Amino acid sequence: MSEASRGVRLGVDVGQVRIGVARSDFHGVLATPLVTIARQQIPSSEAIPTDISELVALIAEHEAVEVVVGLPVNLAGRHGPAAEHVKAYARQLADVITPVPVTLTDERMSTVVASRRLAERGVRGKKQRAVVDQAAAVEILQSWLDAQRRRTQ
Repeated sequence: MSEASRGVRLGVDVGQVRIGVARSDFHGVLATPLVTIARQQIPSSEAIPTDISELVALIAEHEAVEVVVGLPVNLAGRHGPAAEHVKAYARQLADVITPVPVTLTDERMSTVVASRRLAERGVRGKKQRAVVDQAAAVEILQSWLDAQRRRTQ
């Protein structure tokens, strides 16, 4: 990454029940798991859902310069209902964190890969469910970081 594009990025895996969050180092080399946030299921009178408020706090705490959100594209490369849901969520987040950009990136198979890697390490069942969203966010962010590095080489 160029000097101008350095800074912490947050990777986000948006699910119906949980949101996995990962962060990069300042130089954009390595993604690491950060936290899992519960989705706000019941609409409230608050203007901003609590899960988005928690993301806003993480962005400020880590001084993130960009948020990379995984877009669940199907295997045929099409955007189904899940992708439309994530795009709407990303727009809502972008409205709250301006001027920090929100970037959508293809997350095909990220949860499958994350689950497989966790299982290879012996993490299964309830323990896996507790961290699979963070692991998927790591996969999303690491793939994006690697692609950015390949573009600048």
